[in-house]
Amino acid sequence: MIQAIAETGRVTEAAEKLGLTPSALSHRIREAERRLDVTLYTRLHKRLRMTPAAEHLAHVAERVLADMERAEEDVWRTSRGVVHVVRIAIEAYSSYHWLPGFLSFLQNAAPDIDIQVMAGASREPMQSLSNRHVDLAIMSGEIARPGATAVPLFDDHQLFIMPPGHALAGRDYVEVSELAAEDLITYSKTPGTDGEVGQMLRNGDSAKSRSVTVELPEVIVELVAAGQGTSVLAGWAVETAVRAGRIRAARISHDGVVSSWSAVIRSEDNEPGNPIRTVASLLSNWCSRNGHGFRPAPA
Repeated sequence: MIQAIAETGRVTEAAEKLGLTPSALSHRIREAERRLDVTLYTRLHKRLRMTPAAEHLAHVAERVLADMERAEEDVWRTSRGVVHVVRIAIEAYSSYHWLPGFLSFLQNAAPDIDIQVMAGASREPMQSLSNRHVDLAIMSGEIARPGATAVPLFDDHQLFIMPPGHALAGRDYVEVSELAAEDLITYSKTPGTDGEVGQMLRNGDSAKSRSVTVELPEVIVELVAAGQGTSVLAGWAVETAVRAGRIRAARISHDGVVSSWSAVIRSEDNEPGNPIRTVASLLSNWCSRNGHGFRPAPA
């Protein structure tokens, strides 16, 4: 109830979300306030304003309900012979075109392990790993964090992407200095160690181009395909769109800018027989066998 009201702010909409009548929900609110002996909500222009007590409960509810939902999913999986569930996330990206192939590989190698994708953890994968919201984070760059172990997966080029009719389309590579004239769309305002802007800065160049931030790389690809800007993204994440001819791509500089991707797990889970380490090892093995990381297999 508290979570539904936090999401909607209105009795009628929260009641509909919960499958109740507005009067029944109002009764529940009064009953909750009676039991807690505290005011949870005040009314303001037909909306419910949360008191500090309700805000605290809403914060706890988000965590508790998520734990309960995961527990229910885990129990459901046990009926299918699944013993372990490993929760994964990818830093910044939500491209999972590679997942079906890996799941088939995992099913053959470790049929008692299943994967759950935690897409909401992509923005802060290390924090999600630390607070146990995820068990394995796929990340780029050097991982030197206490309590974390990185299992190497593959190396991948950062690519400058552009619409098919762009002036630089058809080039094998572009120089960083040429990007100064571009309207770059980035997924982060803060240059990271191996983010698309961070890579350029690490090479000793300064990105002076105008930029706009869109937090979802998949949306960036759509904007670029529509001719509304250019960007620099991981090669594996844009390969499908490049092959389809929707966008064009080029390396950054003659030698290219390469990012190393790893499966990062908690060090305490890096022991033989641990299902999390098993998934990390199998993912590394699968990437090596494919020879192209997360890129689609050649047609």
